[in-house]
Amino acid sequence: MSSKNQEFDLSGTEALKAVFRNHASGIAIITALDSEGNPIGFTASSVTSLGSNPPLVSFNIAQGSSSYPFIGKGAKVALHTLDATTLHLAQRLAGDRSERFDGSESKGPFGVPVFCECPAILIGEVRERFEVASNAVVVMDVLMATADEIPVAPLIYFQRGYHGIGERLADNS
Repeated sequence: MSSKNQEFDLSGTEALKAVFRNHASGIAIITALDSEGNPIGFTASSVTSLGSNPPLVSFNIAQGSSSYPFIGKGAKVALHTLDATTLHLAQRLAGDRSERFDGSESKGPFGVPVFCECPAILIGEVRERFEVASNAVVVMDVLMATADEIPVAPLIYFQRGYHGIGERLADNS
């Protein structure tokens, strides 16, 4: 193992923050409906493909989130991937919850709100929600998707800010 600083002088919360600020992650927005059929949603950087057989996706959500009570087993959810042209959606759904939906969204399958300008939208159903401390890991079954557009500048989160990606360094062989 090689490291410039092998003192490992960070621990706990500071260790986590220091390492994950240096770990770029994709940005997505998650939308669903509350118990009264109103749109809810949030921005997530913790989305990942969990497996393809069966097709599963996971994401994390804070239990204190206003969306949390409605992202339970059986909930229908839309996961939107983002690019540079949809940065405004990442910012909007990370902001004041009263300003997250302005009528520009459409009704997707199961009535779930969708933002059609996103490069890809996956519709799923929550299979499990695992509560861990003050957060939860949500696992959802993939039901359907639209992915008509390959983004020119995919959106990532890195060093506490939004970025586009740069040059392709290598292909996965």
